[in-house]
Amino acid sequence: MHSGVTEAIPRVPNAYAAIRRYGERGRLWLEGITHADPPADAVVADFAGLRPGHGMGMLRHALEHGIDTVADAPASLRALFAAVDAEPLWLEHARLDRAAGHLTRHTSSFAIVLGAASLTSGAMNSTAGLPLVLTGRYTTQAAVRSLEVGSWLEAILTPGGLSRDGAGFAQTLRVRIIHAFVRRHLLTEGNWDSGAVGAPIPQSFMAFTLAEFGHIALAAMHKLGVRYTPGELDDIYHLWRYVGHLSGVGPELNPADEADHIRIEELYTLTATEPSADDRIFVRALTHDYLAREVAHLIPWGGRAKQRLAVDVVNGLTRAFIGDGPATMLAVPDTRLKYAPTVLGPFLGGVNRTLAAIPGVNQLRTRRAFAQRAALMNEQRQRYGVTHDMVDTAPH
Repeated sequence: MHSGVTEAIPRVPNAYAAIRRYGERGRLWLEGITHADPPADAVVADFAGLRPGHGMGMLRHALEHGIDTVADAPASLRALFAAVDAEPLWLEHARLDRAAGHLTRHTSSFAIVLGAASLTSGAMNSTAGLPLVLTGRYTTQAAVRSLEVGSWLEAILTPGGLSRDGAGFAQTLRVRIIHAFVRRHLLTEGNWDSGAVGAPIPQSFMAFTLAEFGHIALAAMHKLGVRYTPGELDDIYHLWRYVGHLSGVGPELNPADEADHIRIEELYTLTATEPSADDRIFVRALTHDYLAREVAHLIPWGGRAKQRLAVDVVNGLTRAFIGDGPATMLAVPDTRLKYAPTVLGPFLGGVNRTLAAIPGVNQLRTRRAFAQRAALMNEQRQRYGVTHDMVDTAPH
């Protein structure tokens, strides 16, 4: 990244405070708000000069058969694949596979905290959500967007999913190019004001997305009683580091461990613009129209009371995870159920520790979770009428 912090400071809240508290890390964060993903953006610029669909066809062919089999590939696409095909020296595939098992073993908890903790935390910065607002996908189709994310998670959280020929590798590259298409659309047709808000989907917010799936989710899972060992946590952070690498997050901001994740969370909060009405609408759609509906399916009795209880549960979990202050800013209703994780978490944590201490039990739980996950995803896809995996293959 080139030096551009002096230009960034006037338009980013608490920018000088970020530099005072975090020094060089704070400066890199501020610069990251003005920088996107040049390799992917160059690919999309070249795709724009091709007939519709041809560029994405080349991308899929290169993912499946290798870039050398794409005779007419533009230099930008060759450069992108040269970068992602060359694995970083620090990468350990065995750790990626173990991390997939650690997270899949607790699929239900992970799914809940991604909605009630991770995505709601992200909604605390209206600038970060602006690309989705302008493309019309922020306040609508919460379930569809959640299932698109779920499809990607299913692909990367599978042993071998992030190998070069794995589905997770391919989907992560597709997401990266989708983001570049969104940037191009906003910059050429969306009246995007880079001088006021920085780059659309910039490096810093891409890094925060990793923290959403990483430490924010893990901290919330801990409150629910999921207790990972230090070695398991290291595996999980290793996975998100590689996902960041494939997603185009530069080494300056790509988090490698828990401390990096926490610092990114703090910088995101410190420099955030206050949530807007669109953020509040998004959170309500996510929690009420999707998460609460899924929680209601777990409640054994019927009737309207089930849905009301499910809404209260989700609101309570959201407040427990992100805190009363942020929850109030996002218009999440208050409920005494916010104390449930404090009461139940230690008990569930004890149960999980006991089970983990029995030889072979964690391995059995993990195998069962992998076997059940596909069926659960298919049920949800049918429930919401979703037939595609990600937005680039959506019928509309």
